[in-house]
Amino acid sequence: MIPVRTLVVDDDFAVAAVHRAFLDALPEFTVVGEAHHGMDALRAVEELHPDLVLLDIHLPDISGLEVLARLRARSGPPVDVIAITAAREVETVRQAMSRGVDHYLVKPFTRTSFLERMNAYLAQRAEVLRVGREPVLDQEAVDQLLSAGQRKPRSTALPKGLSAVTLRLVTEALRSTDGDMSAQEVGDSAGVSRVSARRYLEHLVAIGKAEVQPRYGVSNRPAHGYRLV
Repeated sequence: MIPVRTLVVDDDFAVAAVHRAFLDALPEFTVVGEAHHGMDALRAVEELHPDLVLLDIHLPDISGLEVLARLRARSGPPVDVIAITAAREVETVRQAMSRGVDHYLVKPFTRTSFLERMNAYLAQRAEVLRVGREPVLDQEAVDQLLSAGQRKPRSTALPKGLSAVTLRLVTEALRSTDGDMSAQEVGDSAGVSRVSARRYLEHLVAIGKAEVQPRYGVSNRPAHGYRLV
């Protein structure tokens, strides 16, 4: 299989490097470039001919939504786009969908969530390529093509080393508050270590039952807060 040529677009150099490192762990992808401004991203698409763009919405010059619109309006070869962004406003998501985004991944997220989304994209891409080989499509093939981007339900099976009993305690700890909780707070409530609590929390995030977002304390140092969804 030819690796998916990928362009990473993010205004934060460190975040872009993290996304590149995540992709380096997947032999199905190869990163062909990085861009940190919207206009640079558009130029990079023309010069590097990527198959996929990982696109931040918040960029210094033009919005990622504008980049997406221009990519869809161009006459060159089509390019897939996965939005990877902290923008979670309903209108932003709607605009991204209307402009043809293929997937939408909200920051912050775990490495597991990122890899799951990339694997879902690969399955979608393979189906599109398979169906697209036919010169004329019947209704079944059209339905398959239209549904190729729909994600299959994520497996809720527990990873090795996690127990259902402790998972229930962690879930109940999160359910006991209206706000979010750190891994340390969850561990204290569930009677497990912070490290162990974090493993269960990341599992809940990976299966879509919890979300994680930055928390800032008195020292203004970022931490992670978890809550059920």
